[in-house]
Amino acid sequence: MIQGAVNSALEAVLPLTVQGTAGPAQQVEAVIDTGFSGFLTLPSALVTGLGLAFDGVGWAVLADGTEARFDVYDATLLWDGQPRRVYVYAAETTPLVGMRLLEGHDLHVEVQDGGRVTVEAR
Repeated sequence: MIQGAVNSALEAVLPLTVQGTAGPAQQVEAVIDTGFSGFLTLPSALVTGLGLAFDGVGWAVLADGTEARFDVYDATLLWDGQPRRVYVYAAETTPLVGMRLLEGHDLHVEVQDGGRVTVEAR
């Protein structure tokens, strides 16, 4: 089980450990975004600091309906105690957890400041 908390902005946040091929592992706090169908977004400075390997280019439809191009990188994420290979979209925003990362899991959120967030494998 993965545990996080709801912050004062009522965002469900998970602590994640991310590692690339060249840099040291880093702890990241990422907001769950049920409108994002990918794995994870990270700011480009963090992508560079982790030494993530470039994998290609991806496209996404943003909330306002516009299409955006993103560089995509390979990363290893510590997920429920196990290493998991994921694709990271470089995006200049708060790190986001997408639905692809949550696939095969149950998500429970106590929607209040300080509320529990749990992600559990089915």
